[in-house]
Amino acid sequence: MKANNLMKISFYSRSVNEGFARGALAAFLAQADPTVPELADVKTAVSEAVTNCIVHAYPDQVGLVYLTAALYDGGVIKITVADKGIGITDVNQAMQPMYTTGNPEERAGLGFAVMQSFMDKIKVTSKPGKGTRVVMTKTLQSRE
Repeated sequence: MKANNLMKISFYSRSVNEGFARGALAAFLAQADPTVPELADVKTAVSEAVTNCIVHAYPDQVGLVYLTAALYDGGVIKITVADKGIGITDVNQAMQPMYTTGNPEERAGLGFAVMQSFMDKIKVTSKPGKGTRVVMTKTLQSRE
């Protein structure tokens, strides 16, 4: 299926860019006329994915985060957040609620659970030393 519109951006894995990613995505998705709750859900899921890149993919350095958003017929949106960081050794384990490789006093380990709760579908692929790709899909409600 070919996208009706597509956006691709990249930015450094700095915490100040999490808000930039949310804002850029919201501006792009405005053309799909999402409801306010739908937009909030998608922005939250993207925020979690970008934060994972910032905190986990590049723990001791700054690297690039790649954000792609595509709009399809029927209100389908597909968002990809990717990095070329350290990767995830065990994706199934990392997706378990409360699991974190970060400081447990600072990290709840709920990032993937949050993404799953706000999106219709989430797929995570990763290779240690090569990076991680999170693909999230959601169908927006028709307003007609």
